[in-house]
Amino acid sequence: MSAIRQKILIVDDEEKMRRVLEIMLQRMGHQVGSAENGEDALQKLEDASYDLVISDLRMPGIDGAELLGRLREAGNDVPFIIVTAHGSIESAVAAMKNGANDYLLRPFDIETLKLALDRVFATRRMRQQNDFLRAELDRGWGGLIGTSQVMREVYEKVRLVAPNKTAVLVTGETGTGKELIARAIHQASPRNERLFVAVNCAAIPAEMIESELFGYEKGAFTGAHKDRIGRFELASGGTLFLDELTEMPIALQSKLLRVLQDQVIERLGSSHSIPLDLRVVVATNRDPRRAIAEGRLREDLYYRINVFSIELPPLRQRRSDIAPLARHFVDEFVRSGLDPGGITPDALAALERYDWPGNVRELRNVIERAAVLCHGAMIGIGHLPAEWTPGPDSAPGSALESAADAVDVTVRDLDLNRAVDAVESRLIAEALRRAGGNKTRAATLLNISVRSLWHKLGKYGLGD
Repeated sequence: MSAIRQKILIVDDEEKMRRVLEIMLQRMGHQVGSAENGEDALQKLEDASYDLVISDLRMPGIDGAELLGRLREAGNDVPFIIVTAHGSIESAVAAMKNGANDYLLRPFDIETLKLALDRVFATRRMRQQNDFLRAELDRGWGGLIGTSQVMREVYEKVRLVAPNKTAVLVTGETGTGKELIARAIHQASPRNERLFVAVNCAAIPAEMIESELFGYEKGAFTGAHKDRIGRFELASGGTLFLDELTEMPIALQSKLLRVLQDQVIERLGSSHSIPLDLRVVVATNRDPRRAIAEGRLREDLYYRINVFSIELPPLRQRRSDIAPLARHFVDEFVRSGLDPGGITPDALAALERYDWPGNVRELRNVIERAAVLCHGAMIGIGHLPAEWTPGPDSAPGSALESAADAVDVTVRDLDLNRAVDAVESRLIAEALRRAGGNKTRAATLLNISVRSLWHKLGKYGLGD
């Protein structure tokens, strides 16, 4: 781990010892700063961020133990190594109990120092990964469900590509399970003991996505009060999943291309490079060729990521998987504390007739709603959404057909743009109604990004 260039602060009241440590660390390739006492160190740590502090234990004024205590009280969790002589090992151990990461006994050679750095940086990376995993834990995923022929073909592609480092492009409509496929590739790969890091490019504001991906140094911009590791670094050694890539700003796509080609990044506000070992899976719900023509996707980036492609079928093209998926979601909600008693055959038949514009995600939401409504009974047809459950004299139709029928376009009025706008505005209004005003849910039903929905809401005056 210490092969990556780090920024290290040496704290020692003896100039000779500072110089020896500085030479050792510079030979390893690190950037080194120094402070001659605890007061000087506190000021330097206030002015800039460091990846590690190596401090003598006994110094006049603020000694190493007090310096460590003040940093921890201030919420600064910078890794900290204590340097001590043989006679003060007990004090060094006490300092470790109070938050030091390691200690070095004088005299030591460069190999001993390197091993200590390796331990500290490996522990720091593990802590960063654990923090990330705790944040991701509640998201979870239910696994891949379905035995239809089209899904068996998808599984075979996953099996073939997983053992390699090959970049994968996953396409398909919103809600078809693109992230599940990416996770399946990761789990079936030799990288499965490292992190799977997912980034939804459509959900992160354009002005924040660069710092999310690359990370930043303290002081890189207003509000950057401490170092932050980016998603690229977190995923190194594992798999990075970039969802809805065509929603990433086109200017940032050129930087992404360089990262994928060189496997090296620089944090914002930093001038040193960090090597990466990335396996990248990219997904989009748009036709990539059309996205290139519309200026949403760089053509050179497309060729870089489209080494191996997997297209996920919409749920309406694998209706035989609807019943197993529905039963799977019923079992999931039973485990989560709801108490549906199962699902009736007529409810399953209604589910299989519906076209599912929101695909598997919409199916899961419908089952969850029904599980809440059924109060422990079997989920029946009466627990399904009334707007698409067939009545006695009607068959379910698509939202597009309903909206198109409602638009008054006569033979004398062949203004295509006006007709399209009328259909689009009604579809959006209907999606908002079904989603209870939830913009994210409405965008899912419409198979567009949230950003596109907000644009259209302004265009048609449908905003709040």
